[in-house]
Amino acid sequence: MKIVVTGAAGFIGSNLIKGLNARGIDDIIAVDDLTHGDKFRNLADLQIADYVDADDFYDLFAEGAFGQVEAVFHEGACSDTMELDGKYMMDNNYTLSCDLYQACQEQGTRLLYASSAATYGGSDTFSESPEFEKPLNVYGYSKLLFDQRMRRELGARFENAATQVAGFRYFNVYGPREQHKGRMASVAFHQFNQFRAEGKVKLFGEYGGYAAGAQMRDFVFIDDVVAVNLWFLDHPQASGIFNLGSGQAQPFNDVALTVVNTLRKSENAAPLSLEEAVRGGLIDYVPFPDALVGKYQCYTQADLSALRAAGCKHLFANVQSGVASYMDSLGKAST
Repeated sequence: MKIVVTGAAGFIGSNLIKGLNARGIDDIIAVDDLTHGDKFRNLADLQIADYVDADDFYDLFAEGAFGQVEAVFHEGACSDTMELDGKYMMDNNYTLSCDLYQACQEQGTRLLYASSAATYGGSDTFSESPEFEKPLNVYGYSKLLFDQRMRRELGARFENAATQVAGFRYFNVYGPREQHKGRMASVAFHQFNQFRAEGKVKLFGEYGGYAAGAQMRDFVFIDDVVAVNLWFLDHPQASGIFNLGSGQAQPFNDVALTVVNTLRKSENAAPLSLEEAVRGGLIDYVPFPDALVGKYQCYTQADLSALRAAGCKHLFANVQSGVASYMDSLGKAST
């Protein structure tokens, strides 16, 4: 089975390759742009058959240069929600995806692609339906436009797809191999480094009608994201747009407290309650930044009805277990 993973050196892409390797699959073409060369670290311990630069891959693939490919996991995109260059964003996230879809259709290759929960933006309902899609930035719009294109091509639920096409609306993904993402890395990653450097973690204060640290997101562990993607690889009849989150919103305070207590445990210190951690200065609330006003989702929670209806019964980790596992892996990597 020959597989292509775009964005292969990125966070989700490299974890997908790890998951494929765990199944004994290594006939994998890794596609990425290593201009920022340190991303190689995400590939160094993985088994692939070839690496192709993103600038070259899409034209070559359309020409059939790689022979019969079973499936493309399309994770390559600009995922910076603060990026203001709309032309760049649309070229990378929409036009390129359209070209890849067309090539996959012509070659009988399945396409499993990254959409985003940013398509919901200002909505308070997170179900895969047009009336709830209200992106707040050009990143979210670029992802939504490709989803809309697929609906026009394949039907509202992709029911006319001759070859599997599945889009995954990732919620707040966290876990190993995200270290290269800088400010776009998860809050858990940043808090690990903050606690190590300063002995405390930082959260946004009161905003949007939510108390300090009480804004809620659907945080999803990377291992769960990989498991769902691989479930779809095993079930080629399943097509459509699917939320990929835990299905359970939790406050940022839960993430912060799990980070603090997991790192304290590694030092044989007793766990604290949220109130104790705040009172002791281990959780520090900072003013909400002006740059995010009106562009920030204070609440997200994936509706998993479509995923469950497709037959995927995967059980997701909550913050307390997923973040604790992540902190342990970060701690081992830093020693």
